Amino acid sequence: MTNTQHSFNDAAFMEFWQHYLRDHARYGTRVLHFIGNCFAVVALVLGVVMLDPAIPIVGVMMGYVFAWTGHFLVEHNRPSMAAHPLWSFICDVRMFRLWVGRRLDAAYSAIDDAQR
Repeated sequence: MTNTQHSFNDAAFMEFWQHYLRDHARYGTRVLHFIGNCFAVVALVLGVVMLDPAIPIVGVMMGYVFAWTGHFLVEHNRPSMAAHPLWSFICDVRMFRLWVGRRLDAAYSAIDDAQR
């Protein structure tokens, strides 16, 4: 019983991942996401080092401003975060890892192949 549920969740997440990639198809949207992620990570580290909880709060808010600007002004869609906040965060980190590892184009090719 657990394996069936786990498989369902994996399939649902993979469907969400494909949707997430389509929502971030334009290069400008991804760049703004990566800039926002960098602001948030630096702010989280600074907040811990300086023992100031305001720094990460402001940094994460700035990160969202960059990311949402990409959705509204570049991609012309709504952020996926509202539907699945945790999955959106996981996908954001995954997209960043793939970009840094120069494998993001392959992920886009895979969803293009799956749609055919």
